[in-house]
Amino acid sequence: MAQAARNSLARRSIAERIDALDWSGAEQSLSERGYAVTAPVLSPAECAELTALYSDASRFRSHIIMERYRFGIGDYKYFANPLPELVAELRSNAYPHLAAVANRWTEALGEKTSPYPPEHAAFLKICHQAEQTKPTPLMLHYEAGGYNCLHQDLYGEVSFPLQMVFLLGRQGRDWDGGEFILVEQQPRAQSKPQVVVAEQGQAIIFTTRYRPVKGSRGYYRVNLRHGVSRVHRGTRYTLGIIFHDAK
Repeated sequence: MAQAARNSLARRSIAERIDALDWSGAEQSLSERGYAVTAPVLSPAECAELTALYSDASRFRSHIIMERYRFGIGDYKYFANPLPELVAELRSNAYPHLAAVANRWTEALGEKTSPYPPEHAAFLKICHQAEQTKPTPLMLHYEAGGYNCLHQDLYGEVSFPLQMVFLLGRQGRDWDGGEFILVEQQPRAQSKPQVVVAEQGQAIIFTTRYRPVKGSRGYYRVNLRHGVSRVHRGTRYTLGIIFHDAK
């Protein structure tokens, strides 16, 4: 059955796979918890294809060694333009579904800003007008002992409130530890950590900065940061899809 599912996945385009996801369920989970885990989107072969790109320096614009900046232990690379076709398709096809969620969040919070446009190309024009022209999809790599400190991926004045990370291997087979962590800070309350589990090829959708929470006087913002716990064994690769560009 697992092999049949993988074959079925590979026969469909990225657009078809993205459109077939349970977006209503994802929005409910995002609103309640700040994250959602999708059904598998990438096949094992596509995960291997992406992982193999990590050794090709020509595909990336920047290589960050986390220890140098006290971000953690590990490294990551930002893709250069043009993005690999698979990465570009994931980014452009997921965006419209998430823009609808983002606009409902903006409305709930009463923010007086223009709505997020329905197409990613139009949103990128807004980024570029703010001098944010560098692509932000990235690959992250950890060996045993690696981890990522809690942070938010904000690169300028313009940002998108949701992002995605795809697991390119399997926890328990390719690595142990290395859990994806979200920490939520509600006003006048202690921080609440959450461990998010996903399988190879699945995406974790999560809040870039904050999510709206309904209180007795309407909605208010709850701040979230994300990171990765220490890897105990093996090698962990993931693909991050951030929808705003960077300065």
